[in-house]
Amino acid sequence: MRWVFLLLFVLNVFYYVWHQQQSPLRPKEVAPLISAQDSKHDIHLLSESGRHASPGRTAIDGADTALCLYLAGFELAAAAAAVEQRLLSLDIRAHVQPIDTAAEVDYWVYLPPLASRQASLRQLKELQARKIDSYIITQGDLANGISLGIFPREDSAKSVMQRLGDAGYESKLRELPRAHRSYRVRIAPESRRLVSDTLLQTLANDFKGLRHQIMPCGSIASPL
Repeated sequence: MRWVFLLLFVLNVFYYVWHQQQSPLRPKEVAPLISAQDSKHDIHLLSESGRHASPGRTAIDGADTALCLYLAGFELAAAAAAVEQRLLSLDIRAHVQPIDTAAEVDYWVYLPPLASRQASLRQLKELQARKIDSYIITQGDLANGISLGIFPREDSAKSVMQRLGDAGYESKLRELPRAHRSYRVRIAPESRRLVSDTLLQTLANDFKGLRHQIMPCGSIASPL
């Protein structure tokens, strides 16, 4: 009986091993590909989220930072520099800018240069002998010509030209724009919030004629 039992046991072991080898392998469970693709929709770049967060606010901030506060009305550079230093002492970024604007026009009466300097000098002596105020021009495109005066009014200049014509000299007229230089103080956009109405009023009291206006930082011409 003992040998029979052992024989049955061995047969059972062989049957179990044979059955396991014949069984198909169980596939490993893998998450569907579509789930992985769907998860990509939940990923956002920080740059994208910032770009779409508030376009309206970004445009407003950009426009606001492009504007500067200008303090103008300074005829002397020293006065503008004094305001600049006062603002800098308050940690307000500012610097002085000169402004050149066309004011009035002067009228220059002259005789064109002759063929040589010696010829122009002889002509100058003739004019001075006739008691006509004149001097030789030493530089510029009219060098060796003769200046007969600069006049603030056109009619005065033309009157001199008429007298020279009567004396046998063909003079010419050139307009000379007269530039006027003033100064202003430009306050940087990031410092505008530091300039209170009280500070502006104090500066206006200390510097007569001071005016202020907010304009684009790149402005050259100013209505101030």
